[in-house]
Amino acid sequence: MTGTAFDVAIIGAGHNGLVCAFYLARAGLKVIVLERRDIVGGAAVTEEFHPGFRNSVASYTVSLLQPKIISDLALHEHGLRIVHRKLANFLPTADGRYLAVGGGRTKSEVAKFSLKDAERLDDYDRRLAAVADLIRALMLEIPPNVSEGGLLSALPELLRASHLARRMGKLDLTAKRDLLALLGSSAGDFLDNRFESDPIKAVYGFDGIVGNYASPYTPGSGYVLLHHVLGEVNGVRGAWGHALGGMGAITQAMAKACAARGVDIRLRAPVREVLVEKRRVAGVVCDDGDTIRARAIISNLNPKLLFQKLVDPALLPEEFRERIHAYRMGSGTFRMNVALSELPRFTCLPEPGDHLTAGIIIGPSLAYMDTAFREARLKGWSQNPVVEILIPSTLDDGLAPKGAHVASLFYQHVAPVLPGGASWDDHRDEVAKLMISVVDRYAPGFAGSVLGRQVLSPLDLERIFGLTAGDIMHGHLALDQLFSARPVLGHGNYRMPVEGLYLCGSGAHPGGGVTGAPGHNCAQAVLMDLGRRRRI
Repeated sequence: MTGTAFDVAIIGAGHNGLVCAFYLARAGLKVIVLERRDIVGGAAVTEEFHPGFRNSVASYTVSLLQPKIISDLALHEHGLRIVHRKLANFLPTADGRYLAVGGGRTKSEVAKFSLKDAERLDDYDRRLAAVADLIRALMLEIPPNVSEGGLLSALPELLRASHLARRMGKLDLTAKRDLLALLGSSAGDFLDNRFESDPIKAVYGFDGIVGNYASPYTPGSGYVLLHHVLGEVNGVRGAWGHALGGMGAITQAMAKACAARGVDIRLRAPVREVLVEKRRVAGVVCDDGDTIRARAIISNLNPKLLFQKLVDPALLPEEFRERIHAYRMGSGTFRMNVALSELPRFTCLPEPGDHLTAGIIIGPSLAYMDTAFREARLKGWSQNPVVEILIPSTLDDGLAPKGAHVASLFYQHVAPVLPGGASWDDHRDEVAKLMISVVDRYAPGFAGSVLGRQVLSPLDLERIFGLTAGDIMHGHLALDQLFSARPVLGHGNYRMPVEGLYLCGSGAHPGGGVTGAPGHNCAQAVLMDLGRRRRI
């Protein structure tokens, strides 16, 4: 394939790369996608991890995937089916009770702990929805870029900024204050000011630490909470669901949509270098020596991986290199998939039921979550971690043999890099055993039901999926790394410092999660630059 020419070459066949490829091919461009692994999907894949047991290996639940993208790529026609959890969340409490959220039960469940909090729920939901609607509307838009130069170059960005200002201007004063609080303060403070009981604050506060190496009281975690309520499933806003067949069903459907548009997807094709000629991209060089020439190069990789491994640093402005070096990484995430001989029986609710279809949260209070983070910062991981458990086989019986089940375990917090020079290779199994024992405290017998497991430390997530520092978000969702400043202020419009080089992954706006939005928006920027101005 040496010298083969394309309009666009995309590095990485994760979901954003596939979305971007589809839109560019639909506009008539010749597109190739180069994937290091032997399967498409990036971190959104389904694989067998124990004989007869399959599960979503890394990413594990559906909500943020954009409805427009589902429709445009006709993912349902390509086999995708998403079903709702019967409950959103289930939280065993420290005193042996539980809180169930969703399924029309939230208010009555919260009333078990606080009548005042139950009465405040409608107002909280209404106010959060007002802010979420604004942010949701911005997810499929290119942010205004902060640029140097004269009025002519700045005018398009000023128009974008004025459009944003008009939208924000439509918010009432209460919503503007709530937006400011969520962007600038912590999830814990935001919730403490609205509720008095620990269980409801813990369920909502968990959204503020998912993929976020931080305490729920860390400033900025309020936005992370908001980020996780932006989604919808089958038209129901704020809902969470499961893709039948696992997360790989999403990316397999995307790959079929791309193939139908003529996209060339090449597996086992790791890229070792972005080729630049006369200060402009000219193609990429693969590990096997093949050169793929293209007018535009789009990276679905973490920004640090792209600019510290694949692009000659001499081609980048010095300050940009410094900003990428300082780009904050690490989601504090440890992932495990387990094969189970039977469903867990929680002490607080031992019989099977809808609660086992929910996101099950081991983390009974914001104080517990705060301590877990602080202990991880000091020691590398917490002895009392926050653990979320999903049992997708309660909704999808094709993932495990009859009568058996699979579960995803998501652990917060662990240090992305262990203190004292320790390696995750030496402590992976220790933390995995701890993780199982924590679940066993709330569901006695769980440990004995584990038939097999797949353990992914932050280092494993980096090695396998290219998630630098194990960061599932491709960088902290902090105010200085959001919107026009993601990944670096001055390059928030998907266009990178080397002409013809673009970023379409979660390191670009609007950030992490299986959304498809960065891929959608990046394709729009590329089409503008290549003279294909058809809006997508």
